[in-house]
Amino acid sequence: MARYIGPSCRQCRREGTKLFLKGTRCLTEKCAVERRGYAPGQHGQTTGRHRKASEYAKQLREKQKVKRMYGLTESQFRNTFDRVSREAGVKGTNLLIALESRLDNIVYRMGFAASRKAARQLVRHGHIQIRGERVDIPSYRVVPGQEVRLAPESREIPAVKMAREGAARGAPLSWISVDAEKAAGRVLERPTRDAIPINAQEQLIVELYSK
Repeated sequence: MARYIGPSCRQCRREGTKLFLKGTRCLTEKCAVERRGYAPGQHGQTTGRHRKASEYAKQLREKQKVKRMYGLTESQFRNTFDRVSREAGVKGTNLLIALESRLDNIVYRMGFAASRKAARQLVRHGHIQIRGERVDIPSYRVVPGQEVRLAPESREIPAVKMAREGAARGAPLSWISVDAEKAAGRVLERPTRDAIPINAQEQLIVELYSK
């Protein structure tokens, strides 16, 4: 499957905002958006007259932000949206919940990885178990009651240890419980819009697809 393997910071610069693709680095002075707050490429610093963006162009940019933040391809995003469109409720909220229920995002939210990209790698390399069985599909939809656990031999990975130490200082989520000693967590309930720590970009998902 096609995937982006270029510099993550380039995507943030293109969108003109932090997408938090590199974990804690995005919170330091090393962040590319802070150091070079303009689009990449030879026309990134153009100061000439720009044409006003159309409504379609604005919506396209917001969709690209959502895709890049969750690390989805175009087909993955379209399939997810088509699925939630058939569900009852607000489309934007359902889309946000579907994205948050992905296994790679759950691993990230539980603090086992510093970013969604790192969480996806953990899943793909077989470091994550559900109900005692290895699951290596990042798009796996975790449902309430399921336990997500780090494989015993994976707990000593340096990057995992650093991520877990950093997560221990953060505020826990109401719909997820994490047992730090066992390196395991459980989804307590289906995430709701109010329970998800929405940032500016995630808020756009709800607003853009609720129309």
